[in-house]
Amino acid sequence: MDLALTVLILGVAEVTILSLAFRAFERADARRAGAEPPARVSRAPETGRFFADVRGPAQSERASIEALLLQLERHVRVEQAAAESFLRNPTSESLHHRAASPSQLAN
Repeated sequence: MDLALTVLILGVAEVTILSLAFRAFERADARRAGAEPPARVSRAPETGRFFADVRGPAQSERASIEALLLQLERHVRVEQAAAESFLRNPTSESLHHRAASPSQLAN
């Protein structure tokens, strides 16, 4: 009974403190909303971004991206073949065996 009463009192106190803090933050937001917004500094238009170029990739970049995608697809196929081989014949040697390179697969 004492434990239940302690938990109840602490819960009510916690809810009261959090509601007071929430009201204080609401008032601060209301004051900020009523205040004049800061003046924006005009900048030169951005020519590029960190992760993406606004102009889009050049033709040579597109070709290199396509080459990378082909290499990635080839690598995934080699890894899938190695996994299927291991599933057919699971041994410790086949688990630690390196997958065949793409040049070995072509032959």
